[in-house]
Amino acid sequence: MNLAEVLFSAAVAFLFWQKKLHLRFPAMASYLALRVVSAPVLFLLLTAYNRTNLLIWDEAYFFAFYAIYIASAILLFFICTEVFRSALSGFPGIMKIGLVIFRWAALVSLIITFSTVSFAHKGLMIIPDIAFGLMRSVSVLELCLLGFLCLCLNTLRLSVRDFSFGISLGFGIVSANDFIVTSLISSKTAQNAPIQFVYQSMILVSLAVWAAYCALPERASAPVVMPANSTIYRWNEIASALGHTGTQVAIQQPAHSFFLTDVEKVVDKVLTRSLKGRESES
Repeated sequence: MNLAEVLFSAAVAFLFWQKKLHLRFPAMASYLALRVVSAPVLFLLLTAYNRTNLLIWDEAYFFAFYAIYIASAILLFFICTEVFRSALSGFPGIMKIGLVIFRWAALVSLIITFSTVSFAHKGLMIIPDIAFGLMRSVSVLELCLLGFLCLCLNTLRLSVRDFSFGISLGFGIVSANDFIVTSLISSKTAQNAPIQFVYQSMILVSLAVWAAYCALPERASAPVVMPANSTIYRWNEIASALGHTGTQVAIQQPAHSFFLTDVEKVVDKVLTRSLKGRESES
């Protein structure tokens, strides 16, 4: 099943690049590339340790595994941002406000993660706690994003066949799988236990979902059409206006022209006197 996961990941990555989806979802492309490259590396390190039983291979596997794990958690955050941006591409005002809220939610989740990390483990053993905490926070974001898309499909004029929904659905399966299996599995569970097969099967299901979405013909992009009196249209207009400074108009202040006014008055008086003098002479 591990070998099938590697082959499935390579197939999804191939279809992903073939459909040129990496231009639309660069973070997802980086995540697939990381899966394809990291799986053989980790397998070789683990095989080397099992055959030689040398500590150096065990340490190499430890650092490589958790480095890839933390990198995956960081990439998953950017993937959630890409999916959110793609789903709201027809509503730029709501997308702008939503991205700000989304980033603040991610920051709060990050703070909670580091504040709840148990410091009972000292030294290098704190790395797994941080890695699992980061992945748990991102998994919550993924499930919330999937729930948001499921509830707002009709409102956002988003199709179930859209690849952004497929990405969210695949990661939703992975996140739910992680939460359920981690609550049932123990640290002493054998690698060939039935729960391990369930866990690996759900990973293969998520890869199959991405492969199916990559294989589907891409829909032609069309502008979002909706009534002008719809609620989401008004929200989009309000969100677009928030934070918008508008057009700046330069108002010219009246010049302090008291000097010119006095000069004009003097000139008028002189002209009036000269005209009266001419009339008297005539």
